[in-house]
Amino acid sequence: MQRGRRIAFDYGDVRIGVALSDPDSILASPLTTLVSTDKKLAQSLTKIFEEYEPITIYVGKPSNMDGSSGPAIEKVKAFCALLASLTQAPIELIDERLSTVSAARDMRSSGINAKEAKSRIDQAAAVAILEFAISIEKNRP
Repeated sequence: MQRGRRIAFDYGDVRIGVALSDPDSILASPLTTLVSTDKKLAQSLTKIFEEYEPITIYVGKPSNMDGSSGPAIEKVKAFCALLASLTQAPIELIDERLSTVSAARDMRSSGINAKEAKSRIDQAAAVAILEFAISIEKNRP
């Protein structure tokens, strides 16, 4: 597996959770939560790319439980087009089924209420996406 940081995004209509790996892809950590409608979103993304220089970008692919594309796929594809305009790093869609649900459950079990946890849930979902993507990448021949 190539050495270098990977970034994952959990795109939502309101918030975008962002997670980052270490250069050896051992740890996936929450990085930040961005606001989807922020007029300076492209600038914020560019700053992240310049600071961390990711070699691969993963974006959660909204899917139905049967594996078919979810209704938000067009918004995610538009977000991926924005990312592609800001970086040369390859962008891959990764199945995100249940990533937000499991992140929210984990936060509740930690005693954090939903109101306090909203941005943290998005970051945790991005971490789940990144961990899943890294495990796929590590198992490629």
